Amino acid sequence: MIRNEGLLPVIYLFTLWQIAANERLMAMTLRIIVPPHPLIAHWLTMLRNASTPAPLYSTALEELGRWLTYEALRDWLPHRNEAVTTPETKTEGKVIDFSVPLLALPLMPEGFSLWQGARMVLPNSHLCLEGVPNVIEKNAGIVIFVDQIATGQKLLLELELLKKQAVEPQRIRVVTALTAAPGLKNLAECFPELNIYTASIDPDVSEEGMIVPGIGNPLIRLNIRTNLRSKI
Repeated sequence: MIRNEGLLPVIYLFTLWQIAANERLMAMTLRIIVPPHPLIAHWLTMLRNASTPAPLYSTALEELGRWLTYEALRDWLPHRNEAVTTPETKTEGKVIDFSVPLLALPLMPEGFSLWQGARMVLPNSHLCLEGVPNVIEKNAGIVIFVDQIATGQKLLLELELLKKQAVEPQRIRVVTALTAAPGLKNLAECFPELNIYTASIDPDVSEEGMIVPGIGNPLIRLNIRTNLRSKI
């Protein structure tokens, strides 16, 4: 077992090699960040446990949304210097730059629980409840909340819509409770420069499309009923 004594994020890289126009090999890398925080591990375990009741399952998703979003914003959230006056003297601090729009895009309905936890660390973000908005500012950052990535097909649909609006992968952060290797491979083939923040990478997906060992079906475990005709 490898111990991460410094509790630094563990970054997994899926690297694809493509032939560029000048016939040189060009590496395109999908970055999957797994923060080794004990609270993230704790709440993931709550999701994995088949006996976890729906209210606690919902809380676990919210907590993962909060902690994973905190990690996703660490070196990405725009900020600026600002002079302030303390009770003793004048000094300089840093504040969030609200002139740069930040969009929160939960993939409904399961991704909404992640967003509910993340909203506490997303200052002044704009919530997009009906999918990708028709208008996205050229400098906007986008955080996508998806409960889990098994095959990645649901997420790929949203990424394609963002691509049509000329949103580069560098402007996107994906927050998800759990990923599976097959889904990450699919994403790497289409969007190799994406950044994904997750609690774990599981090895397999079952014939039924469930991640193994996984966290179960959030729709069922959260007692959510949906209109099957509207499901993708």
